[in-house]
Amino acid sequence: MKQRDDLIYGRHPVLEALAAGQPVDKVYLQQGTRGEFEKELRAACKLHEVPMTIIPQAKLQRMVRGNHQGVVAQLAAARYQQVSDVLPQLYEKGETPLVLLLDGVTDVRNLGAIARSAEVCGAHTLIIPQKNSAGLTADAVKSSAGALSRLPVCREKSLVNTVKELQLNGVKVIASDLAAEKQLHELDLSGPLCIVLGAEDEGISTGVGRAADHTFRIPQVGTLNSFNVSVAAGILLFEAMKVRLANGTVTDAAGL
Repeated sequence: MKQRDDLIYGRHPVLEALAAGQPVDKVYLQQGTRGEFEKELRAACKLHEVPMTIIPQAKLQRMVRGNHQGVVAQLAAARYQQVSDVLPQLYEKGETPLVLLLDGVTDVRNLGAIARSAEVCGAHTLIIPQKNSAGLTADAVKSSAGALSRLPVCREKSLVNTVKELQLNGVKVIASDLAAEKQLHELDLSGPLCIVLGAEDEGISTGVGRAADHTFRIPQVGTLNSFNVSVAAGILLFEAMKVRLANGTVTDAAGL
């Protein structure tokens, strides 16, 4: 088994990576670990807002070949951003924000495909939660055809608070929900906009759905339950791009 170059293992190397501010996607700690190291690691993860997952020893053994000492850190392919930093920069540049918030998308291939559509359609950033989400791993970047290397990704502790922050900054938040009464074509997609998509099996979380300005569904004629989340993202982003092209907010790259 070839050792992955995006993994750091061992107690001191992992703590040093966190302290140095390296872009860590997630920390894996061996089940049953107790004592000062466990407390120190938890504190460091909390300080640097890095999610930590408890897993069995056998899974750690499959991840790395060396002496992992019960802990492995997976590096992120890029540094995570914060909405509070990205949004003001967009307004300063005179941009009309188009943001995609992913509430529980855990498949890295879906994340990569969504990022590719987002970049092509002119979205400015992706927002993901700290927990229960695919992250900026090498596999996700590869699936995105490089889009995740160009598109800022914000990782936020509370998506509900993030929705409220977006709204306070003039961004309308619309959430895709199969149970919604309104259909996509009934919504105004102009102006600063955040589109929320949930996990394929559970959809958007209750709190995020309640916090959104509107919920909507994509019309469908067939009998299957819904579109794949990456396909749904492409549809929504394309519709938003059409509106922006029509009102002159953005320009077709082929016309430059």
